[in-house]
Amino acid sequence: MAPLAYGSGLVSTGNVSTKLAAAFLCTSACFGQAWQIGGAVGYGWYRATRVNGPGEQAAAGIRNRFAAGAVITEDLYQHLSGELRYIYHDGDPYLSLNGRTANMQGQSHSITYELLVHARDREYRLRPFFAAGVGAKYYRTTGPEPSPQPAPRDATLVRNNDWKPLVSVGGGVSYRFDNHLMLRGDFRDGITPFPKKLFVPTEGATDRGLFQQFTAMVGISYWF
Repeated sequence: MAPLAYGSGLVSTGNVSTKLAAAFLCTSACFGQAWQIGGAVGYGWYRATRVNGPGEQAAAGIRNRFAAGAVITEDLYQHLSGELRYIYHDGDPYLSLNGRTANMQGQSHSITYELLVHARDREYRLRPFFAAGVGAKYYRTTGPEPSPQPAPRDATLVRNNDWKPLVSVGGGVSYRFDNHLMLRGDFRDGITPFPKKLFVPTEGATDRGLFQQFTAMVGISYWF
């Protein structure tokens, strides 16, 4: 193969082709997994809060049920990525007092943007990570209001919807396969203020605490 002359040196066209191919392969390996799109299923459970009325205390919360979600991740850096996450939770709001419990059909929809801090570089297949982000949560009810109400001196369970700001913290681990698939396990703690449009405190009653949904999910993503 004939050499190419550059100044006083000689460069082989074969060497140039090899270096270009190596650079292309490196670029593909480094940036080929910059985006991930996937879905997940799991289970969500709540830490019940309370409503203090005159001389009594009622429990207010959401039933523990299945969860499903979707995620779009931009993974451009060695230890930092960002993702848009959606979670649906099929949980019914309820009130409970002295053994009397009533609920109504409902669910929630949450959307967050989260930052993921990875413990290992992008070339590793197995990557644990810590996640934190903010967003909004939509509490929605679809069933009739309970009659009679279980805690009328504390709060009333009302058929209504409520948007609340959401803080999400948690972590997980991902494992990347060569066929553009990625297996993920995630755990999140989603925290919102008390949804007073669903649980309406009666006069003289006060709500205490935040709503926390703990969600464990397993999912599959496609990376490219």
